[in-house]
Amino acid sequence: MSVIHYVHAALAARLAELRRDGERGDSPVPTAVIIFGLVAVAMAVTAAAWTSASDWMSGIPKHTSPKP
Repeated sequence: MSVIHYVHAALAARLAELRRDGERGDSPVPTAVIIFGLVAVAMAVTAAAWTSASDWMSGIPKHTSPKP
């Protein structure tokens, strides 16, 4: 039996086994959508905090030396 026949037989057996077992768990798509949503919210919160901190730092008056 050549290697090609062996690989073909093994692949056919594995595909038949996978088709026979109908319940394979949840799809990864909902998980990916949830992760994308969490990343989007985290980026929005980071941007809001960055903007708030920049505005706060801009509002601090510049240092002036005391006059003798």
